[in-house]
Amino acid sequence: MSALYFKYQAFDQSGNLETGQLNADSEREVVRLLQGRNLTPVKIQETRPSADPLRRKKISNNDLLDFTNGLCTLVEARVPIDKALRLLDGITESSAMRELVLQLLRDVKEGRSLAEAMEQHPHVFSKMYVNIVRAGEEGGILHDLLPDLAEFLDTSARTRQAVISAMIYPTVLLITGIISVFLLLVFVVPQFAAMFEDAGTDIPPSAAFLLSLSGFIQSYGYLFIVATVLAIWGWRRLDQDPVTRLRKDGFLLSLPLVGNLILYRECAVFARTLGALLGAGIPLIRALRVSREVVGNSLLNKHLLTVEDDVRGGAGLGISLEKTNQFPTLLHQLVGVGEESGRTSDILLKSAVTFDTYVRNQMSALVAALQPALIIFLAIAVGGITITMLSAVFSMNSVEF
Repeated sequence: MSALYFKYQAFDQSGNLETGQLNADSEREVVRLLQGRNLTPVKIQETRPSADPLRRKKISNNDLLDFTNGLCTLVEARVPIDKALRLLDGITESSAMRELVLQLLRDVKEGRSLAEAMEQHPHVFSKMYVNIVRAGEEGGILHDLLPDLAEFLDTSARTRQAVISAMIYPTVLLITGIISVFLLLVFVVPQFAAMFEDAGTDIPPSAAFLLSLSGFIQSYGYLFIVATVLAIWGWRRLDQDPVTRLRKDGFLLSLPLVGNLILYRECAVFARTLGALLGAGIPLIRALRVSREVVGNSLLNKHLLTVEDDVRGGAGLGISLEKTNQFPTLLHQLVGVGEESGRTSDILLKSAVTFDTYVRNQMSALVAALQPALIIFLAIAVGGITITMLSAVFSMNSVEF
C-alpha cells in the first residue's frame, strides 16, 4: 500500500493517554482519524510499521475468507463482537488465524473497535476491508455489510484461482519442453561425437551446429541459470524506484493482449472495491483513495490520483475517468450512467463482473492457443534434434558403404 505509518499519543475523553500506530496518507489524516475516535492527539510521528509476529506466519486468502464468513454468520445472529471472536478462536483450524483472532479479541476487550483492531494488521486486512467494517460499526449495520464483504472476497478469490489454474498446464508444457531439450543437448547429443570421430567422415553442418551448441552448454550452461536469476532480480528491482516502476508498468500495459488483460483485471479490482465501499456508505473521495491503493499498476494508480483530484474539485467520476484516456470506454460510460441514476455502487459491481468475465474468457482463449503451440514447439525441438543427429548417422553409413 502507498500509505505511510505514524505512531501517535493521544488523550481520550477521560484524560487517559493512549499510544498506537496508524497507516494513513498524511499526518492530517491521522489527526482526522483520531478525532473521529474522540481522541485528542498530542504527538504524531512518522515511522516504519511495527514488527508483527504474524507476518512470519502465512494467513492465506482462504483463511481470511473462512474468518469473514464465520464472523458474518455470528454477527447476523446478533452475537456481540467479543463473543463472536471467542467462538471463532475455537473453530478455526489455522494456528496463524487463531493467533490473529486472539489479538483482535484482546484489542476489542481493551476498548478498541473491531476496525481499529484490524487496522493494526494491514498485511491481513486491506484498507477496503477495514473501511467497510468501520462503516458498519459506525452505522450499526455491520450485519448488512459483512455478507457483501464475504461475497467480494469470494469473487476475488475465484477469479484469481481461475487465472492461476488456466496457466498451470501451459507452464508445465513449457518447462517440460525446455528440460527435454536441455537433457538431449547435454546427455544424448555428445554420444554422437565419439561416433563421428571414429568414422573419420565430415560431419553435416546441422549436426556440427548441435554438437557445438552441446559443448557450449556443457561448458557454460550455468551462465543461463545466472542470467535468468539476474533477469528476475533486475525485473523486481525496477519496482523499488518509482520512475522505473512507472515505465515498467506502462510497458506491460502496452503489450498486445497481455496489456488488455492487465488493464481489465485492474479495472475489475478497482470497480469492485469502489462499488463495495460506496455501497457501505463510504464517502466518494475516501472510497476513491482506498480503491486506488488496491490497484497494483503504478501507471493506472497515477491516473486514478488525477481522477481523485478532479472529483475533489467537483467533476463527475465518469467524466474524470474518461479524461485520463486510459480506462476502458465501458467503465466510464457505465459510471456516468450510474451517477445519473444514483446507482453508482450497483453499476460498479456489475461492471466488475463484466471485466472479470472478459479476463476469464481471454485467458481461456489464450490458453487454448498456447497449448497446441507449445506442443508443436516441443515436437519440433525434440524431433528436430533427433532427426538431425540420426540423419547424420545415416549419411555417415552411406558414405562408408
